[in-house]
Amino acid sequence: MEYNPFLVKGYISPNYFCDREKETAILLSNIENGIDTTLISPRKYGKTGLIQHVFYLIKEQSIPFETIYVDIFATQSLHDLVRALTEAIIAKFPEKSSIGNKFLSFIKGYKPIISYDLISGNPQIEFGFHTENEKEYTLKGILTFLNTQKKQVVLAIDEFQQITEYPETNVEALLRTYIQQLHNIRFIFCGSKKTLMTQMFNDANRPFFSSTQQISLNKINTNAYSEFIREKFKPATITDEAIQFILDWTKTHTFYTQSLCNEIFSKRLKKLTIEHAHSAANNILEKEESNFLQIRELVTQQQWKMLIAIAKEESVTSVTSANFLTKYQIGSATNARRSLESLTQKELLLETITLEHKSYSIYNVFFSRWLAMNY
Repeated sequence: MEYNPFLVKGYISPNYFCDREKETAILLSNIENGIDTTLISPRKYGKTGLIQHVFYLIKEQSIPFETIYVDIFATQSLHDLVRALTEAIIAKFPEKSSIGNKFLSFIKGYKPIISYDLISGNPQIEFGFHTENEKEYTLKGILTFLNTQKKQVVLAIDEFQQITEYPETNVEALLRTYIQQLHNIRFIFCGSKKTLMTQMFNDANRPFFSSTQQISLNKINTNAYSEFIREKFKPATITDEAIQFILDWTKTHTFYTQSLCNEIFSKRLKKLTIEHAHSAANNILEKEESNFLQIRELVTQQQWKMLIAIAKEESVTSVTSANFLTKYQIGSATNARRSLESLTQKELLLETITLEHKSYSIYNVFFSRWLAMNY
């Protein structure tokens, strides 16, 4: 069967990757010139795909670096961080490889329990730490091990802001202290919570202040995305109106654009029109409706009103204005601010800050379209 070129997860090759040429060039240049990078973007903008794309190019172009990716979103403590990093290294370097064999011998000195998931085959590690010092010593040992290998290493840590949620209050300072001593590792710190990441790297009182070059990942250029969509539907043809609808309806948000194109392509028609795009969009909302209804149970009535109002407006800058409050029966400005803060913390609303203003929109584009259509 013909492969669906519109990926919604994972990475295959540059053939299935759209644009990001500028960001790719910056990351590669930073890696080769000894500069650590902070990469910030909302969820599902494609930062993980960008990292995997850069890693692919490093291998294809024989750039002398080993690459390791670790997602720490699910971690809750320093213990979890050490475990996640260890599992990522074991997954990257098979036991039969030179580095893999050395690392397994090294890590066994810390007496972990190592097992492998029967379905995925992924390694699972458990450490029996008794003191905080043991955790810190193990983390330092792992980073030092990577730093002393013949090949230099690129270590990408996704959802890096998660370390601010750990019960241990010294993790930022601890990591910064260790990283300053590592000359053979290039770090890419990725994060989706812009406020937290900005504070971590721009606040003069924080350990990581001015320690990296920062990149904000924005939406893919509309013209580039249009050409990508047109090319990937070949040999079928897709009308300009259909492409325009796809980009408008998904707000050119990478994940949602890919998802809608994936749905349309799955029909494997020879000619695609705006009617087919409309139908695919409706199919997606029908599939997601049960998930959206569950969100209703997780918020208050006032918060639900706020979500509907912002969905209908698509983007709002003056949430506490009298006109907005009256039009959607939100209540007082105080209640509006309270709802706004809660919904932003729950990542149901996306806060976007520019030089001109601060605006709010629904984080999940499909949820936004569903709310606007049904209320």
